Amino acid sequence: MSIRHRLSLLLPNLVLLLVFLAACGQQTSAGNTTTSSSAANLKSVSIGLGYIPDIQFAPFYVAQSKGYYKAAGLDVTFHHGIVPDLIGSMVAGKNDFVFAGGDELLEARDKGVQALDVGTIFQKYPVSLVVSQDSPIKALADLKGHTVGVPGAYGSTYTGLLALLYKAGLSLSDIKVQTIGFTQVAALIGHHVDAVMGYSNNEPLQLSKRGFPVRTFNVSDYQPLISNGIVTTETTYHNQQKVVDSFVQATLKGLKDVIANPADAVTISKAYVPGLDVAQAQIVLQATIPLLQGSGSLGLNDSAVWDSMAKFLVAQKMIHPISDLSQAFTNQAVSA
Repeated sequence: MSIRHRLSLLLPNLVLLLVFLAACGQQTSAGNTTTSSSAANLKSVSIGLGYIPDIQFAPFYVAQSKGYYKAAGLDVTFHHGIVPDLIGSMVAGKNDFVFAGGDELLEARDKGVQALDVGTIFQKYPVSLVVSQDSPIKALADLKGHTVGVPGAYGSTYTGLLALLYKAGLSLSDIKVQTIGFTQVAALIGHHVDAVMGYSNNEPLQLSKRGFPVRTFNVSDYQPLISNGIVTTETTYHNQQKVVDSFVQATLKGLKDVIANPADAVTISKAYVPGLDVAQAQIVLQATIPLLQGSGSLGLNDSAVWDSMAKFLVAQKMIHPISDLSQAFTNQAVSA
């Protein structure tokens, strides 16, 4: 079931007014425009984050909680929920922005969708192949003949598997792919498969917590891919560039705060993630920060990585050759 979690900060001088309105029986919901002239002057925008509320979205939560969006003139609403086609939902008018991967974006553009990445938040593709520490799979070439568990033939974990096989000179016919849903931890512990595809800041941590030592093959170490970033439509970018720049810059301020003070970011995220396990969230966030930082500037779109990813996707026949890759991304908002 889709979960939507909508929160917004209210200016201190509105509190008494809201209490009065509530007493009069008027309904007010977080994220909606209030009768305040200050709130009315804010530009309402929304972002589809996908998935359920989670610590991985801390940069957005921090930017909201600390008032960075409001200071930039924006009233931001977060839309959570697992959506099969997140970019398509944005084009259909559900959101002004979505948090999506570069591979998803190029596949969407290959189908004629006019959208672009205006700031890549995850500088490293957060997907890994995971094997037990005593596994005979010590190099990618050793995957031949082994069974690899994946949630399904879709998404980042599947693309990551294809990327690793591509770099190893192998194909899907060289291994046995088994669809296991999101049961990677149990499948590997139970030896139902020889390896699993998971997220670098998730499954390896869960396995270690259960006393099951593992080794990982990080996709970003073999095949550069563009991970999740802020994606918008070309229409929004060209017609509302100030809004786009403001949203990206405010989010990057939140991202910087997360990196500088992860403990504070976890505390802030408690208000956005129902039932957040603080101890576990701190572990996950510590493992996530290196993926957010990378080795370059925060939010930067690296043209060399985009080019490498495009060539890989073309080789896999996932997209057609691209004549002008520069139309898929920009660093205008990052450097604004």
